[in-house]
Amino acid sequence: MKKVTPEQIARKREEIINACEQLYQTMSFREITLKEIGNITSFSRPTIYNYFETKEEIFLGLFQREYDRWNEDLTAILEGNEQLSKTDLADRIANSLAGREQLLKLLSMNNYDMEANSRQELLNSFKQSYGGSMQRMRMLLVKFCPDMSEPDIQNFIYTFFPFMFGIYPYTAVTEKQRTAMKEAGIDYVFQTVYELTYRCLIRLLGE
Repeated sequence: MKKVTPEQIARKREEIINACEQLYQTMSFREITLKEIGNITSFSRPTIYNYFETKEEIFLGLFQREYDRWNEDLTAILEGNEQLSKTDLADRIANSLAGREQLLKLLSMNNYDMEANSRQELLNSFKQSYGGSMQRMRMLLVKFCPDMSEPDIQNFIYTFFPFMFGIYPYTAVTEKQRTAMKEAGIDYVFQTVYELTYRCLIRLLGE
């Protein structure tokens, strides 16, 4: 039997992740099954198991890819500017997240179950991408905010990254949720991803 190369394996895994991403545009995590993913790929459900053991592993792969894409955005800010004021830095970071709605949507999911139901090597790979975002954020602060001390930078990172988990639910409100909040007497003010993120960053940066 012909040996499958690592490149071929990577391409097949990418096709499965792409199918998951396509379904996730119109379906919830709960609704998406390996059968549904198989229906829009060249794989049967049993074949998918050769690449991912669980649905959570596929979502973790999608999650990792979203972090990798955001890392590219953060790297572009870092390498494309010699100097930035704190307000400009907040603007650039907020804009980078405004273009990463799928990352924010994945962050709002139950990540504990996703990670618990994935193999260690896949979780390790995901954490490298996640850690890459934290490292790049640290590099941005060191470069553009020289007045921030190491404790300041650490406090920023461990406040902003948990904050990101709540951005999507506050900026992607369904009509059903709007009705429920209205009937509950909650005076909800809609904000975009950019607006919510920018205001948080400005406060954390001390501007």
